[in-house]
Amino acid sequence: MSIKSSNIRNISLLGHSGCGKTTFAETMLFEAGSIPRRGSIEAGNTVSDFTNIEKERGNSIFSTLMHVFWKDSKINIIDTPGLDDFVGEVVSSLKVSDTAVVLINSSQGVEVSTELVWEYIQKYDTPTVFVINQIDHDKSDYERSVEQIKSRFGSNALLVQYPLNQGSGFNKIIDALRMIMYVFPEDGGKPTKENIPESEMQKAQELHNLLVEAAAENDEGLMEKFFDEGTLNERELAKGLTIALANHEIYPIFCCSSTKNMGSGRIMGFINDIAPSPVDRPEAKLEGGKTLKCDANGPEALFIFKTMSEPQVGLVSYFKVYSGKVSTGDDLTNNENRTAERMNQLFIAEGKNRTNVDFLIAGDIGATVKLKDSHTNNTLAGKSFKGMIEKIQFPLAKIRVAVKPPGKNDMEKLIKALHQIEEEDPTLHIEQSQALKQTLLHGQGQLHLDIIKYRIEKVNGISMEFEKPKIPYRETITRMADDSYRHKKQSGGSGQFAEVYMRIEPYFEGMPDPASFNVRKKEIEELPWGGKLAFYWCIVGGTIDSKYSNAIKKGIMSKMEEGPLTGSNCQNIRVCIYDGKMHAVDSNDMAFMIAATHVFKTAFKNARPQLMEPIYTLTVLCPDEYMGDIMGDLQTRRAIIQGMDSDGHYQKIIAKVPLAEMYKYCSTLRSLSQGRAKFTREFSEYLPVMQTIQDKIIAEANMEAVEA
Repeated sequence: MSIKSSNIRNISLLGHSGCGKTTFAETMLFEAGSIPRRGSIEAGNTVSDFTNIEKERGNSIFSTLMHVFWKDSKINIIDTPGLDDFVGEVVSSLKVSDTAVVLINSSQGVEVSTELVWEYIQKYDTPTVFVINQIDHDKSDYERSVEQIKSRFGSNALLVQYPLNQGSGFNKIIDALRMIMYVFPEDGGKPTKENIPESEMQKAQELHNLLVEAAAENDEGLMEKFFDEGTLNERELAKGLTIALANHEIYPIFCCSSTKNMGSGRIMGFINDIAPSPVDRPEAKLEGGKTLKCDANGPEALFIFKTMSEPQVGLVSYFKVYSGKVSTGDDLTNNENRTAERMNQLFIAEGKNRTNVDFLIAGDIGATVKLKDSHTNNTLAGKSFKGMIEKIQFPLAKIRVAVKPPGKNDMEKLIKALHQIEEEDPTLHIEQSQALKQTLLHGQGQLHLDIIKYRIEKVNGISMEFEKPKIPYRETITRMADDSYRHKKQSGGSGQFAEVYMRIEPYFEGMPDPASFNVRKKEIEELPWGGKLAFYWCIVGGTIDSKYSNAIKKGIMSKMEEGPLTGSNCQNIRVCIYDGKMHAVDSNDMAFMIAATHVFKTAFKNARPQLMEPIYTLTVLCPDEYMGDIMGDLQTRRAIIQGMDSDGHYQKIIAKVPLAEMYKYCSTLRSLSQGRAKFTREFSEYLPVMQTIQDKIIAEANMEAVEA
């Protein structure tokens, strides 16, 4: 079936877990004739949620691409997870969507994940449709859900439909746009159209007038006709509402029961008639500030928004064509790493099933397999296009855990498997910390990391356990200290001899050179872990040959990598080498390295050493009723409150919190707020550790060293 770019609709299904996105997608596929019967979450046979782990858990973990043909349109549907731990799947889906379809559970109203999703909808400036689902639930409260939508997302949310008889007997929908009532058979499906009851006519007419006004406001001709005639015909309404939806001046609200198959067809009709096509959306932003028009006759350019590994297949790359026409066999270039890629196969997807196609045009979404060196956030293009589509900005990690290594034989396999998942999931970051001697996983929440563990054990057959991560402390000094050390070793033949006199003191930017020494050479070393080493060579008279200065500096650096207090990195120290001795035969680089290491260690301990800990800026957004409990918990974590303010219907708390006190905070906050609070954290600075805590940390480090 040949489709024009203007007839493509790309939608993401969004909302809190349990709002019925996957069932709604299943109903859309069934109504469009894409599948012969509807699957269910309970039976584990839905088109979306097709992986084993999703079937076991009964909810979405990955986004799933599907499509239907409805009237004039090809509607690409991306079903997304509803849990915040898998927000990366939501962000990548919104990147390539032209309309966000936000589902609300009628019995629960607007829930926390829906509010989180709204931030990304606003970031991508995505036109939005609300669907209040599960109207057939015994505790359905459509009016409350509408009120919450309007209070939390704005008065631009306008009713297109409302149920006449919500609850277990639900089967009638009043449509205020078409001014008709849909009556559904008991088992759902295609409704009959009836006149709106007299008792509902005034309400329906008022809602209709609001929709007509919203449509007329965006076009002078429509506005004039509206003033003259008081209404618009269906074509004029569609034109005006398309503009209003694209400009975020209207968020239409629909209702349905996806489990009973009541209402999805009308929503697809609205998407076909009113929702913007890729051509109607603003031009795609490119890295560097330029834009790219969605034009099937333009240069070839596609963007990979998701990568997923499948058994027996390998990497599957999901992409959106932003310009031109991509055909099977095309040779494209990855504009980031300049590698060549051949599009050996092109697919349109229906969950785990894929259908070969010969080409895909601008605006369409598809998949390919076995790209050599292209991943999520890469742009592939023909020779005439050198730009890169603006990348997806994935959220920063919120929690971290250490991986307890399995047997030595499995460790290499484990790291390889983790990196494979990291390639698929850009919200996961793997860090092999030499300083902490741990492999760390940084993720979005405990469930996110638990799913990673499940996949490693079930798919890769590798045992993996989590443990508390160590803290990347820093060591420094607070006063000046002088010391010396003589290294002398004689065991027959050439021996080792070196004597080094050293002064160490705290270093800060712009500090004057020491007046008591004649500085011959100075080097300000930027340390890999942050901070600086200022190395001053102050030897006068040749007591130590300058050729040994590098060896002495190397010896100091070796001790700074594993500091004298806890083995943590040292920083912001000035070292002056001002005297010493050497031997014509026995002195060598190794001897001076050893001497420098020893004298630095002893001088450091005499310079009132100070342990520094990483401090993070924590921003918590929570409903007012949970603020007291959250503040109380923060106080137990040595937090310093920086400010409190309101942010919409949230209360915002900003605090500085030591990383050492943030372990499992994600789970604690979820428990304190019944899952309704959210937080972000960002590294701020290193600050001194309290003396009592420092003594405890040093004692624990010494005990670990003895046990090792």
